[in-house]
Amino acid sequence: MHDDSDRTMRAVLYDRFGGPEVLYVGRVPRPAPAPGEVLVRVRAFSVNGGELLARSGRARLVTGARFPQRTGIDFTGEIAALGAGTGAWAVGDRVWGTAGRSPKGTAAEYVAVPADRVGPVPAGLDLVEAAALPVGTTAVTALRDKAALRPGERLLVRGAAGGVGNVAVQLGRARGAEVTGLARAANLGFVRELGAQEAVDHRAVRPADLGRFDVVLDTVGTELSGYRRLLRPGGRMVTIAVDPTRILATVGYLAASAVHGRGRVRAFSGNPKRPLLDAVARHVTDGALRPAVDTVFPLAETAAAHRALEAGGVRGKFVVRVD
Repeated sequence: MHDDSDRTMRAVLYDRFGGPEVLYVGRVPRPAPAPGEVLVRVRAFSVNGGELLARSGRARLVTGARFPQRTGIDFTGEIAALGAGTGAWAVGDRVWGTAGRSPKGTAAEYVAVPADRVGPVPAGLDLVEAAALPVGTTAVTALRDKAALRPGERLLVRGAAGGVGNVAVQLGRARGAEVTGLARAANLGFVRELGAQEAVDHRAVRPADLGRFDVVLDTVGTELSGYRRLLRPGGRMVTIAVDPTRILATVGYLAASAVHGRGRVRAFSGNPKRPLLDAVARHVTDGALRPAVDTVFPLAETAAAHRALEAGGVRGKFVVRVD
């Protein structure tokens, strides 16, 4: 007799769009690495805003509507098997990465991903804690590549206590910027601990009250025009989010900003490869970046992690441990 568990694995699935309650842990075939891929035994992953959009059905133009669907974008773990042409890696290597735009889903016991989408986890970093940091590639892309943030510039981070925002505050400070973070009142102390010189309750001020900035990093997706008006001459604004209630209108505004008014709003969809993961690792190694984990959930409570992120007020990342 064959044990089906040798050929299948646990994964988080959903059979219809809806709230967190649609998520459940089921069994799916265990993947095998194709040429150029590595199979990773997943130890942890984080919950990201894009997954909430997908699960709700508001991104069905991108995800499609074939079920069951999977969730999970990033992961940490150990390499369990190698596909052909991946000799630079070895079974047992500790890695982190993302599944890119693949529909496979990393909320599972194993994931097969292209070898160029994983990087080594810095020595001494716990794999559960480390799961808060693959999203740091988004902050690196935004501040280094899109905004070219320079020492002495004023940086405003919206959503400064969140998964990308907390990394952006830390990296902004490391790049020598003067950092202002917007967050909930209860999280202002946390934002200052991350390195922000100023932390402001986003519900107690209007954008116009904040002054002028060289770089605005938006992780929220709403009120883009109001924050765009805060840019100094030569200022740059980067957004990584869309208003979930006005997705098409937000996309239209971003397109129009490229040709109308002062300062184009730069937007991008993260799809990191190893050089970006290695950049995050260097910031960890040199002490400029530390993981911020709010709460760790077991795999069976992935729905609770989604529910917590939807409720708002996260400090860093909600991480799910895969035992």
